[in-house]
Amino acid sequence: MRFQHVTALWQDFPTLVPGVLHVRGIRTGVPVDRPVAAYEAVAAERLAEVPESGFPEVAAWRRAFSAMGLKPTRYRCASESLLRRLRREGSLPRIHPLIDLCNAVSVAYGIPVGVFDLSRISGNLHVRYADGDEAYETFAGGTERPDAGEVVFADDGHRAHSRRWTNRQSGLSAVRDTTTDVLIITEALHDSAPQDVPKLVAALADELRAAWSAEPTTAVLTREAPVFTC
Repeated sequence: MRFQHVTALWQDFPTLVPGVLHVRGIRTGVPVDRPVAAYEAVAAERLAEVPESGFPEVAAWRRAFSAMGLKPTRYRCASESLLRRLRREGSLPRIHPLIDLCNAVSVAYGIPVGVFDLSRISGNLHVRYADGDEAYETFAGGTERPDAGEVVFADDGHRAHSRRWTNRQSGLSAVRDTTTDVLIITEALHDSAPQDVPKLVAALADELRAAWSAEPTTAVLTREAPVFTC
């Protein structure tokens, strides 16, 4: 399958830096408590100095949401939502070893990290503006239709695997106990994203090797080289 952002998004958001990892052999029962705690501690140190709204990574997404006509204090990117929860509760919920790890890396870097079960994706996956008739499955099992012009992750089956770009993932392709093959996507827009995203991708790849003895395929995409194939 191919993953890419459409040309219009590169034009509208020229500071976009996406990182991608593909990994097979994911399973439950893998201990990740130590790295999760370490990444959460990094985030907690940053939060002790400034609230998440002051993170440049988050501020850039707030500007993007405003540019898309979304109220950024109502619709937040995934990393901001996780940082808010970490600040208020002191830790993040434990869901699945891979999700726990990716969430912890996300808050440490302040950058959204999405994880998709590839067995639930039909054909290719594009980040694009919605037509308005895509099917989005909620975590509760309901179905929504994204607004026309909304940024979504959409597959060839015309199913939306996110809403409002990095705001909310679909329950359809969420990681579950049976998940083995995943695509991990991180996206940043802030000034130092060209340096930060490769560091995040490398750190996450190292953790996947250590925890799952898996060898991920990784890439940092650009406007000139926007396609990831797996």
